[in-house]
Amino acid sequence: MVDPIRNPFAPGAGQRPPELAGRERELTAFEVVLQRVARGRPERSMVLTGLRGVGKTVLLGELRSMAVKHRWGAGKIEARPDAELRRPLSAALHRAIRDLAVRHRAPDRVEEVLGVLKAFALRSNKADAKLRDRWQPGIDVPAAQGRADSGDIEIDLVELFTDVAELAADVGTGVALLIDEIQDLQPVDVSALCAACHELSQSGAPLVVVGAGLPHVPAVLSASKSYSERLFRYVRIDRLSREDADRAVLAPIEREDAGIEPEALDALFDASGGYPYFIQAYAKAAWDAAPDDPITVQDVQVAAPEAEQELAVGFFGSRYERATPAEREYLRAMAELTQGRDESAGTSDVAVYLGRKPSSLSPARDSLMKKGLVYSAERGHIAFTVPHFGHYLLSRAAD
Repeated sequence: MVDPIRNPFAPGAGQRPPELAGRERELTAFEVVLQRVARGRPERSMVLTGLRGVGKTVLLGELRSMAVKHRWGAGKIEARPDAELRRPLSAALHRAIRDLAVRHRAPDRVEEVLGVLKAFALRSNKADAKLRDRWQPGIDVPAAQGRADSGDIEIDLVELFTDVAELAADVGTGVALLIDEIQDLQPVDVSALCAACHELSQSGAPLVVVGAGLPHVPAVLSASKSYSERLFRYVRIDRLSREDADRAVLAPIEREDAGIEPEALDALFDASGGYPYFIQAYAKAAWDAAPDDPITVQDVQVAAPEAEQELAVGFFGSRYERATPAEREYLRAMAELTQGRDESAGTSDVAVYLGRKPSSLSPARDSLMKKGLVYSAERGHIAFTVPHFGHYLLSRAAD
């Protein structure tokens, strides 16, 4: 009998999340980056791009673990559209410096870099802020003077990255800064990040940035700095092949000494479309629904409505609720035009469908892009950032 308590697809279950199946190419590429940078060889930073639900965040966490295993300093942040970069970046680099400090033989040198980091962090406070309202970064050394504290994020970030990278070089390793939802960085912070990466690439300093974001991230970076395409290696993360999708299901099940019928694997792939987040949702529901071992196609069919309901509330619904009535109208038009398929719709076609002038729909479209619900697949076209979102909207309308 399948034990529901031991469900390997429950969040946090297993030692290797199923979303990482089929990502060997990306893991190998990052292994090469770590080794090349540690040996003083030039290497570009990396940006993972893809739709929601393909496992970018999980993969980013695995890359951080790889850096730590190589005894690098590593820090991870999640960008937010309403937040400046200084504070979260300061916390991430503080963590990375602490990783390095364990092996550094000169405490004074570590404190010197921490002082620069504190000076950088304190510039996030407004000049006219009262003392009680001023944020303190929790770095227990005096702030440095005249280094990374100009208030110009581009100048300060270059100086800070340089000092942190030199500290890593002292102990023969490097620093990895991982940024999730990188498309949500403010334009001035994107520009500063590109400038800092450019400076590091010129000097060969051992610090790499690994970003993860939606498919239009390359356009965001190139709009900030024309040379950004030379700074980053862009890696597209997509849905899994049939072979990898089956492995994502089979490996966790076999670790629990259970089994699944081939026809059930067929049904799971058809339902999930190969997207890791959906694979996990449907497989979890099928495991819970199975009264006996192995899991059958009937178990998958019985469990599908439960998985779909969970996705409708937690994955699709939470995003749909963020949209205004005008934005929902735009989303529904996209779904109708694409007939629920994961395809892009022409912006002019959306206007014709709604009987509106294209210019009148620009505010709704731009707001949806800022909320991360749609992205510009190519000039004049718009697409959902969430797989199967069009199908969800059509199903919702039918209900």
